[in-house]
This record gives sequence, structure tokens and C-alpha cells, in this order.
Amino acid sequence: MAARKQLVFVTGNANKLREVQQILQKTPDFPFTLTNKALDVPEVQGTTIDVAKAKCRSAARQLNGPVITEDTALCFSALGGLPGPYIKDFLGQLGVDRLHLLLAGFEDKKATAVCTFAYCESAEAEPIVFEGKTEGRLVEPRGQNRFGWDPCMEVEGTGKTYAEMDSDEKNKLSHRYKALDQLRDYLTKQA
Repeated sequence: MAARKQLVFVTGNANKLREVQQILQKTPDFPFTLTNKALDVPEVQGTTIDVAKAKCRSAARQLNGPVITEDTALCFSALGGLPGPYIKDFLGQLGVDRLHLLLAGFEDKKATAVCTFAYCESAEAEPIVFEGKTEGRLVEPRGQNRFGWDPCMEVEGTGKTYAEMDSDEKNKLSHRYKALDQLRDYLTKQA
């Protein structure tokens, strides 16, 4: 059997790395060996696609090889899609215990979790983007706070927040799973 090529997942977030590894391990024919590296990549302003492409392009140039990057957004209907890709800063300022207060004055609590993976096969290649979305609503935190805003995102049709789910349940319906499934399918077909 030929040795698998190495694919670098550019992240310093151990929780994201663990979720991606758990999902990809269920694919025996995945053509890469996944490693990770934390890099300083630009956090540009723009759409989820703009942000993902800029991060991936920078990472591929720094590492001169195949890379994937991931960016997560949380979009509130009542706020016209904000905070979107800026959720990390909002969460950092408010904390998970106060995030739900952003929508306190609104009846509409709809939220869309968006995950955008970008893949770049080389420093010269144009990034290819894969996006997954999960609908739900913003709620007061429930469940064990293991990962970002998971306690505040109640997934549509489940009655549970991501934080109230075990990893198998979350990984079957999350925005990250949906985007990663597209990426995995693309890479497997390219091999």
C-alpha cells in the first residue's frame, strides 16, 4: 500500500482538531494522514468565504504544501447575520454565559451555525471552499461548556444544545460535520 500524503490542518484549537479527527477516522479510504500546526494567519473582514480563502491561502504559502483551514460563524437572523465570522471576538468579550443576551430584545432567536473549510493543495493553488450549515436558535447556556458557544446553540428539531449532545450525536449533524463531509468526499475522489 502506498504511503498516504500528509495534510496539515491549520489550527491551534484542540477541540476543533479532535472533532475533525473523530469524523475523518470513520473514513478508512481517506487518502491523507492528518497532522496539525498552529500558524499566525490573517483574520480578514468579509464573508465566511472571504475569511476562509484568505486564511487558507496564507497557510499554504507558509507551509508550501497541502493544507486545510476551518472557520466557524454564528449568524443571528435578528441581527442580519451578525456576528457571523466575528463570533470568536463576541464570545471573547461576552463569554458564553452572556452571549444569549445579544438577542434579549428580539423575538427572533434563530441562529445559523456555519462552518467553512478551505483546502489548498499548494502555495500557488486557489483555495477550494466547503461550507456546512446547521439551523437552530440561540438559548441561555445549557450543558457542559467544553467548546465555544456550544451551550447556547440549540439545534433545530433536537431540543438540545450542542453541549447537551455526546460527540457522536453532535458529529452526525453539526455544521462542522457537514462541511468536512464535503471536503472528505472531494479529497477522496481526487486521490
